[in-house]
Parts: sequence; structure tokens; C-alpha cells
Amino acid sequence: MSPADRISVEALEADPYPFYAHLRREAPVCFVPAVNLWMVTRWADVEFVAKMPDLFSAEVTASPVERTFGKPTILTTDGPVHKELRAGIDPKYKPKPVAAYIDGLVRPIAEEYLSSLLKRGGGDLMAEYFEPISTLALARSFGFHDIDMPTLRRWFYGLAQGAINFENDPTRQAIGDAVSAEISEKAEAIFARLEREPDDSALSHMLHDGMPDGQTRPRAFLLPTVKVTLLGGMQEPGHGAGSVLVGLLTHPDQMRDVREDLAALLPLAVDEGLRWVAPIGTQTRQARSDIELGGAVIPAGAMVGAFVSSASRDESRFSDPDSFNIHRREGPHAAFGFGQHFCSGRWFARDQVIAALRVLLENCREITLVPENPPVFRGWEFRAPTSLQVTLG
Repeated sequence: MSPADRISVEALEADPYPFYAHLRREAPVCFVPAVNLWMVTRWADVEFVAKMPDLFSAEVTASPVERTFGKPTILTTDGPVHKELRAGIDPKYKPKPVAAYIDGLVRPIAEEYLSSLLKRGGGDLMAEYFEPISTLALARSFGFHDIDMPTLRRWFYGLAQGAINFENDPTRQAIGDAVSAEISEKAEAIFARLEREPDDSALSHMLHDGMPDGQTRPRAFLLPTVKVTLLGGMQEPGHGAGSVLVGLLTHPDQMRDVREDLAALLPLAVDEGLRWVAPIGTQTRQARSDIELGGAVIPAGAMVGAFVSSASRDESRFSDPDSFNIHRREGPHAAFGFGQHFCSGRWFARDQVIAALRVLLENCREITLVPENPPVFRGWEFRAPTSLQVTLG
């Protein structure tokens, strides 16, 4: 039995990193039947796949994202269509606009949820702090102002079931389809209002930016990308923040360093946490023709996973890559991807994580993991602590 044949979905969900390390050594490009993907695991090969659209198309015939969300999506298009979709997303999430509004957006949400936790002396920081901040910040910046947090969290988990359904599980697909339809109904009403009354929300920018006066982009053209952005934007910052905090709490010397110089070291801790546990694991592509890569021949039409999570722990790029170390200076991580599909919300996500952690560290002298409920990470396409039980003081 080959190394790839021994990989199961459950094993990947539990901890994919030992498998990635083994594949980087023994079979850096190989087909993994359990997830119907050619896995590409080394930094150089992952970067090559992501940056060569003439060889590897983002338009994937069997894409679980398109199957659940519809098409076109910003993730699953190349060329002019991709450029047009990014033209609507980028204005709200470029560095300067994000820097201008992120603290005012995140801090009130963070302080509200932290106040409740402090009154009780602690709780689950994933469910009761990081995920609420992530879902509400994205929804409010996007234009879903009237959707409550439980609904947004349910949307995320429902969308995720469809987006990662590489194995074509009908139960997962039904969950994803139902949530996708619900979001379409809600978004249609918001689009109708924004067509008449533009504002500064991301949805409004998607409709109007770059369009001739009196015209808007078609709703059906935008809806699949709305769902993709909701999924990534609601998940990545909150889950990334949880991983960063686990890294700091399990390395008290590094936590002490960060507390002594928040301005300089907290951003470095965030970058290291995103490298250490990438919140989103892959960029998916389709081979346009037979191509030799990493000692294997990927056949034309095959679905290829460029594993940014594995690239971020490649031994050829990072020393002692499985360790959390905020003081490493070995260049950027791959968590936001490569090439023209480099995450359009990367500045929003990173700055949101920094803001959420800053509020937490500024207001809590002591943050201690609950020994009987240690953090457990789950997931391979979306990975984070399932809970983060702490006492606060």
C-alpha cells in the first residue's frame, strides 16, 4: 500500500501534518484517493502550481465550491472574469482602507464579548470570543448588518460542509446546499436596496465599483463570490487567532515577550501562528494537460491541491517547522496562497486577528488554559482549535 493509500479523511481531520511531512519526503506529488486530489506538498511545487494558470486552471470541473455555491466564483476563475470579481472585492479590503476602519470595527465587538467572559472568569475563547468577532466583523463590513451571530456561525459551518466535500458525501452536500440557498435569499434583498442606495459596504462596492453610471454588476454573477467570501472571511481570522493564542499560551516565554512589546511582536506572533497552523489548507487547481511535477505525472483534467498548509511547514524553507517560534526570520508563510489568487482579504484577516488579540491581552493580565480541557485541533482544509477553554484575570 502506498503512503497516499493509507491516508483517510478522518486521519487528515485529526492531524494532517505528519502525513504532509511524510509526503514531502517520499511522494511530494501524489494522488490521494480519500479526497480525490493530487496532493502537492513542497513549497516550490505548491508555488509553481498556484502561479502557473496556463498549466493549472482555477476552473475546476469537479469543484465542491462551485457545486455548492454556483459559479463563477473568485476562487474558481481565471483571466478577465477573475479580474472583474476582484475589482468589486478589493476596494473594501486593500491595506489603507482596512487600516482606517479595522480597529473601530473590531474593538467594540471584542470588548462586548470579552466583558461577558471576564465576568465569569473565563470560558471558551473560540465560541465566545474569536468566532463571534470574526463572523460579525466580516458580516458588518460586507453589508449583512441584520444577521445575528448564531445565524452567521451556522452559515459558516454549513458552507464549509459543501466547500470541503471532495469525497462527494451526500449528507455534507445537502447541508451546504441548504445554507447556500438561504444566503441567496438574504443577499437578494440586500442587493435590491444597495442598487438604489449605495453605501461603503463590500456588497455595494461589488455592485457599483468600476461600472458605468446607472449600471451594476448582475446579482447572479456576484452571489457565488459572496458565499466564498463569507466562508473564508468568517472563518480565517477567528480560527487563525485561536491558533496564535494556543501557540503563545503553550510558550510562556514568547507570550512574555509579546506582552512586553505588543506593537512590534504581536504582528510577528500572528504571522507565525498563521504559518504554524494555516486556517485554510489548499488552493485547488485542475491540470490543463499531462504535466510532470515532483517525480510524478499529473494527468490532464486531474484535480490538484496546492497545499499551502504543508508548504508553510516545508523543511527546505523553515527550520524546525513544526515548532511555534515568533522570533524566526525566514521569510513569509504561504497561508494566504500564491499568485493571482493570493487571498484578497489577507490584510483584513491579519489586521483583525491582531486587533482581537490586542484587546484580549490589554484587558487580561492572566490567560490560562484549563488543564482538564486542553485545546484540540481539527481539520485539514479548515483547521483550528475546536475549543479554547481558559480562565481569565
